Amino acid sequence: MTADEKKFVPVMITPFDQQVKIDREGLSRLIDFYLAAGVKGFFANCLSSEMFSITAEERIDLVRYIVDYVRGAVPVVATGSFGSGVEDQSASVRMIHEAGVDAVILVTAHFAKAEDGDELFLQHVEQVFSLTGNIPLGLYECPAPYKRLVSPEIFGTLLHTNRLVYHKDTSIDPEKVKAKLDILQKTKNNKLEFYDAHAPNAMSSLQHGAKGMSCISGNFYPEIMVWICDHATDASMQDDVEWLQSEISRVDPVIHEGYPISAKYFLKKRGLPIHLISRTYVQELTREQKKNLDQLYWDFLGWCDRLKIKPAI
Repeated sequence: MTADEKKFVPVMITPFDQQVKIDREGLSRLIDFYLAAGVKGFFANCLSSEMFSITAEERIDLVRYIVDYVRGAVPVVATGSFGSGVEDQSASVRMIHEAGVDAVILVTAHFAKAEDGDELFLQHVEQVFSLTGNIPLGLYECPAPYKRLVSPEIFGTLLHTNRLVYHKDTSIDPEKVKAKLDILQKTKNNKLEFYDAHAPNAMSSLQHGAKGMSCISGNFYPEIMVWICDHATDASMQDDVEWLQSEISRVDPVIHEGYPISAKYFLKKRGLPIHLISRTYVQELTREQKKNLDQLYWDFLGWCDRLKIKPAI
């Protein structure tokens, strides 16, 4: 990739079989689907993967399987900051790294309680840096166990440590995203890749310098997110970019209802052999939710038709 190319990196869901165990065959088909859609990386073992509902052993096995299956076709990152303190978290980082990932991602909420200030958060993160050698690391403003956003000031401080290669931002507010991107550009840190998790921000963030997007919409229509990443900064395509952005924003509330079952329902409708089974969302989708997802499927086909995108399946 050239420096100005953009990436779409899906936050991977985890297929489960009818015994609610990780479905490796389904996972293989899912990876093939993502790759056929044109993704340029994978975020494994994240919230969409139901990482808090699988065991530590399952997390390692899941990550190792994905890395081995992908075989270097695209980079793979995975969350690894589990444990009850800095020592445990650092050991977890090392284990995930040994599974073969290109970078280990730290959940920001793991390093301080919601009521704790930035000073303690920064102290704990820097301790993990010192205990994990030269392992490439990233930050993930995961919504669970609570969402801890990294302020632009703290973001800048951490950039100067030269340990971070990845940042998944969940600020939602475009101005907060831009503030961090401005700092990133000023530091001339070419190592860190910045990804926005909020699909309605895609056009704005990509045009302001984000490396790419990493949002749950990629578990419904990754081809669409790949397209907007590829064309957001193309001056000749701005009418289509703006139109598609309005469509992505319009349907965003639909895909969040009943997630990740909503994604599995949609992918099954698209033809993937995936069970509607989740460890974190045990309810069935309502009739209204299914109706909205059925309509979204036809919307998706219409987007593909207008933009001349060939669906992966």
